Order: sequence, then structure tokens, then C-alpha cells
Amino acid sequence: MDSEDVPVLIAGGSLVGLSTAVFLGMHGVESLVVERHPGTAIHPRAALVNQRSIELYRSAGIEDMIIEASGHEFVQNGAVMSVESLGGREIDWYFRTINEGVEGLSPSSRLFITQIGLEPILTPRAKELGARLEYNTELISFEADDEGITAIVKRRDDGAERSVRARYLVAADGSHSPIRRQLGIPIEGHGTFSNSITIYFRADVQPLLRDRNLSVIYVFGPRLVGFFRFSKDGDAGFLVVNTAITEDGVRTTDLWTDTSDERCIEFVREALGDPEIDVEIENVQRWNSCAEWAARLHEGRVFIVGDAAHNMPPTGGFGGNTGIQDGHNLAWKLALVLDGTAGPGLLESYDAERRAVAEFTVEQAYTRYVLRLDPNLGKENLIPIVSEATVELGYRYRSDAVLLEADGDDSPVEDPATPSARPGTRAPHLVVIVNGAPISLLDLMGHTFVLLAGSEGQAWCDAAEAVATQLGVEIGPYRVGGVGSSLADDQGRFEELYGTGAAGASLIRPDGFVAWRAADADGDAEAVLRSALAQILAR
Repeated sequence: MDSEDVPVLIAGGSLVGLSTAVFLGMHGVESLVVERHPGTAIHPRAALVNQRSIELYRSAGIEDMIIEASGHEFVQNGAVMSVESLGGREIDWYFRTINEGVEGLSPSSRLFITQIGLEPILTPRAKELGARLEYNTELISFEADDEGITAIVKRRDDGAERSVRARYLVAADGSHSPIRRQLGIPIEGHGTFSNSITIYFRADVQPLLRDRNLSVIYVFGPRLVGFFRFSKDGDAGFLVVNTAITEDGVRTTDLWTDTSDERCIEFVREALGDPEIDVEIENVQRWNSCAEWAARLHEGRVFIVGDAAHNMPPTGGFGGNTGIQDGHNLAWKLALVLDGTAGPGLLESYDAERRAVAEFTVEQAYTRYVLRLDPNLGKENLIPIVSEATVELGYRYRSDAVLLEADGDDSPVEDPATPSARPGTRAPHLVVIVNGAPISLLDLMGHTFVLLAGSEGQAWCDAAEAVATQLGVEIGPYRVGGVGSSLADDQGRFEELYGTGAAGASLIRPDGFVAWRAADADGDAEAVLRSALAQILAR
């Protein structure tokens, strides 16, 4: 049997697997991605890409391509609302535009682009950065030892098998993850509460849209509950159906019993509010609506990401984005451990950080599902809803890779409209000036550690250069504001926004999260910073 060695093997080459390969490549780590399907996505699936995910793609150099591609699929920045039917009574407007109220939180905007449009952008970028992608290939078995993973992968067309030796395995193999099951990792949360369907169809819905720019339309009809999304030209779309009334007048959440074209045309016509409209059914997908997360995301040298790690209803559009952010959190840690810059203990922080985010995000999606689509599930024990922006940008990490402050605040999230820049939170967006041109502070992040010092914090910048040499880790030091500074702070906001004061500093991890900060430069700045970074790196 042929065999080969790779640093990282990724099982699953859809949205999350491809994104993880891109993020690993940004840090110089080669990967092999095996995907059982013959190519990129043929069904739209995830479509809302939130601000945090676009920030990550921005750091990978593909934001502009994604913006362009999204414009081919959808009129952007539409509304999210609910109706009795598309042509009938409007019930509520959740967002007049999907970027309403969040424009100043990020240099990036929320976008609608399907996986059909997004994956062909991720694929060449992953290859450019050193990934190898093998479609029509699946991982059929693996064994782990103290030094790595030995996996058997199989070509689905000719049955050829070969052995792959990898230092680490990333399981991006979907909600029914065979890898997670082999590891014996249990699932927690809320089991299946709807055997839902997605009906892909063609119909001329433009007259029913009535010049409304609608991104997502929830439908609460007399015989079904679900939601629509439509193509840019208004000649096609899909309808998700979660609940329906049978011919006998019985409410059901099992939509799999009849997925015939005739039944699906009835659903589409009712949701559109036009019993005579011509409808052509292109495809029907069956899927389980559930709200679950894995009890652990890390087992030895195997890491669980995406739907393998968490599965949530589409209310909020959090699922695919959470998976993208899993891969980003993991990639820089794998890179630093692989090149010896960090100790293996750094990888323990992946589970500590991302599992808490997964549980919180799943519960937020579930609460929205219950309140918006199916109150029959019961409103007891639901967690309070926070804003979409808080779910997307406001989560806070707690792990050994963060030097938490003794602030007494145990909240898992904060409102990104009033960021604290405390360790464990995402570094806030702020426009600064470099060589006369405006950039976001976030544009400095994504590849290395970054130290941001106040206008009188040059001692921290000097310390960062010394510590970088001593520990063999790359740190980008910047003084913000003041005479001769690296970055001009024309708004005069940095020191308060980041909580550094004039003489303090903030250390930002390669994933853009604050790892440590100091409000002054008392004592030996070099020793303080070296100690902090050594803890973060598990050295």
C-alpha cells in the first residue's frame, strides 16, 4: 500500500475543511484535505457569512473576491422578516437590513453567499497556500499514537487505498462524523426536533417580492412553518419547511413522509401565496433540525470542527460561521506547536475555548428556533437571547492561552458595541492611519502576535522585540498615537478603547483575540511580557 506523510490531515473538504486548510496555509502549514464528494458544493446550504467570518477571510486576502461573488448571487444587505405568505400579510420585520446597527463594529460587512459561490474561492486559495485537495476520496479508518495519526484513505471511483501518516487529524466530516463516533465522544444538547426538508425550486417570484429587498423570509402559513431565500433574479429559491399540517389536520414535524414533487409544489405555492404559480422542483434535501454539541472537541491528536463539533438550527445563521471560526482558532495553535514555538499544551486551549462558544451559540440558535418557529417545544429553560452581533463578535475565551484579569465578570459574552478589550475578547475594530492611509487595527492581525502600546508605551514595543528574539516567536510591535508613533490615532480613542492608558500595552494573539494587557510600564516590561507569552505558548 502506498503511503505518505503530511503535517495535518483534514477529513472533509466542504466549507469548514476548506477554510481550515486556508488558515493553516496562512501560517505556512501544509495540509491534505480529503473530501468524499466529487467536487465543491452543489447545493447552497449555508449562506449568511457574518462579520467575524468575513474578517477572517479578509486576513486571508479573499474578502474582495467574496464580495464580488456574493453580488452575483444576491442583492446584498436585504431584510429579515416574516409573513403569512410572500404575497400575503407581513407579520414582522426583524432587521430592515442585515447590517443594521453593526456597521461600525468591523471593517467587514455581513454578506449572503452560498457555499456554491464561496467554496470555489476557498479552493484555489487553499492550494496557493500549500494545501492538497483530493475529492472523491474518504478517510475510512485511522489509528492514533503518541506521535501522530495513521489513516487509510480510499478513492471512491476505483477503490484504491493508501496510508497517510499525519502529525494531527482535523475532523471536518459533518454532523454524523464517523471520526467523532470512533473516538466515542458523546453529543449533548437537544436532539432532533424536526425532520425538516429544503425544497429547491424554480418559479417567477419577482411580482410577489414587490421590489422588497428580502434576504430571509420566515413563513407562518396556515399549513406550514419555514423560511425562504431567493436568487438575485427572483426566478429560483429554496423553501425550508420545519412544521406542517397534514391532510387530517394534525400538526407534524416529520416532513420526510412525503417529499413528492406534488407535495412540495403545494408547500411552495402556499408559502408564496399563489395557488396557480408555475413551480418546478429541482431537488429536495432531508435533514434533521437539532441543537447539539460534542462533549469534547479534542482527543489526543484529533480535533473536531464544524458540524462534527456542533449542529444547530439555521435560526440566526450561526452554524457554518461557528465552524469557520473553529478552524481559525485551531490553525495558529497547530502551526506554533508544529514548528516548536509552542508546547503541546497550547492545543488544550482549543477545546476549552471553542466548546464553550459552541454550547452558547447552539443554545442561542435553539432559543430563536423555539420562539420564532416552534413554541410547542416549550419555553422553559431557554437561555436569554442576546443580539446577533454579540453571538458573532462578543464571545470571550477562558483558557490557559489567555491571561485573564481579576475583573469578577464571568459572562461568556459582551456587547461588541461597547467592547472592553479585556483578555479573552476579540480585539476591537478601530480605524488608524498608516503612511497617510486609513486601516483597521484588525488588518494588523491574523498572522502573528501583535503588541499594541499606548502613546507613551515605547518600553513595551522595545520589550516585544527583545522577547520575540528570546522565545523565537514573531511579534509585531506598534505604538498607537504620540510623536513618531507607528500608527496615528486621529480619533484619539485607542487608549480608552483598549484599556491600555498612555503607558500600557495589549498583546493580541494571531487569531485577533486579546491575550494579555497592562495599564502601565511599571517594573521590568521585558520580564513581564516574556512571562506572559511563555504561559500563552505553554512553554
